[in-house]
Amino acid sequence: MSDIMSNRALSVLTDRSRQFLELEEKYGAHNYHPLPVVLSKGSGVFLWDVDGKRYYDFLSGYSAVNQGHCHPRIVAALVGQAKVLTLTSRAFYNDCLGEYEKMITAYFGYDKLLPMNTGVEAVETAIKLCRRWGYAVKGIPEGRAKIVVCAGNFHGRTSTVISFSTDEDSRRQFGPYMEGFVVIPYDDVDALAIALEDKDVAGFLVEPIQGEAGVVVPRDGYLSRAKACCEAAGVLFIADEIQTGLCRTGKLLACDHERVRPDMLILGKALSGGMLPVSAVLADDPVMLTIGPGEHGSTYGGNPLACKVAMEALQVLQDEGLAAKAEVLGEEFRRALRALGSPHVGEIRGKGLLNAIVIAHPHPEAAWELCLALKDRGVLAKPTHGDKIRLAPPLVITRDQLRECVEIVGDALCAL
Repeated sequence: MSDIMSNRALSVLTDRSRQFLELEEKYGAHNYHPLPVVLSKGSGVFLWDVDGKRYYDFLSGYSAVNQGHCHPRIVAALVGQAKVLTLTSRAFYNDCLGEYEKMITAYFGYDKLLPMNTGVEAVETAIKLCRRWGYAVKGIPEGRAKIVVCAGNFHGRTSTVISFSTDEDSRRQFGPYMEGFVVIPYDDVDALAIALEDKDVAGFLVEPIQGEAGVVVPRDGYLSRAKACCEAAGVLFIADEIQTGLCRTGKLLACDHERVRPDMLILGKALSGGMLPVSAVLADDPVMLTIGPGEHGSTYGGNPLACKVAMEALQVLQDEGLAAKAEVLGEEFRRALRALGSPHVGEIRGKGLLNAIVIAHPHPEAAWELCLALKDRGVLAKPTHGDKIRLAPPLVITRDQLRECVEIVGDALCAL
């Protein structure tokens, strides 16, 4: 077994769980460092391991299961369509895509949708659209278009996207890197204004809250001021709402907290309620119609199964009032975490039910050990960037369940 697992983590595994870990260790690429738990079932806010132990899920598939695991309405949509038609490719029309495009463009208020599968595919799509718009509409000389991005970003791990990452684990020995990106500090409007003085800049790509960096929430007014700077410079404001969107932060979109309407909106994750990869780029005609037939696409993008699932996933968010619920419970959650008064918590930050604690402890593996302690007590979470732990349950969690989880977090902190 790999030495990335602590002896304590391995010692508590049952033979049944160890069997599955050994299979992955032997036959799978070692590109993840999972918590030592083998899951086999999910429902609502809960997950069960292969031995039948139940856990609260406080990662939510990185916000892919905002609607809860195996939401019955979304499952029904998936099963119903799977029995009829799953894929035609975009070589033909199908009877689901137009209906989905009509719904989602009205839902978010844009002219057009470009459907894709994974989040990073949607980011790559937005980059291509932005560059094409820069040449075709803004008049940037061919080959000189630039996109401004932020330090600490996480937009995926393709070769293009890691070219502007500041995370060395993502970049190291994967070069040469793609040019055309300008990295500025996050939450720094002055730095953005300076970068936008370059007439070759076509777009500004930003996460409204940096999730993978540890739920870094910018100061109030950052997004609205950044959007104003982009408008003044004739630059597209591109919001990556893959993790922060779809009610996670207490609004439909995190940009809604500052009434900012992105020129391009990138969605993924909870767009399918965790059923299958579904992502999207939304924009108005002057941007979207710069790309013509044969210039971009995907075999599975806009497939009938994805369309039906996404429509139901969006309807569930609305019908169950999950944005308002996340806003109220998020405030209560952060208040309750602060009331624990643990000396091992250096900072608590977040919006809605996208939250994180920064661990203050001399041991370099303290955050990992805390996640093991949480697992032992029935809560699943995972560290990011060493000392930060995201706490982001499905939005269907109840007030009583959230209070129970706060008590579990308090008990686990004492174990440090």
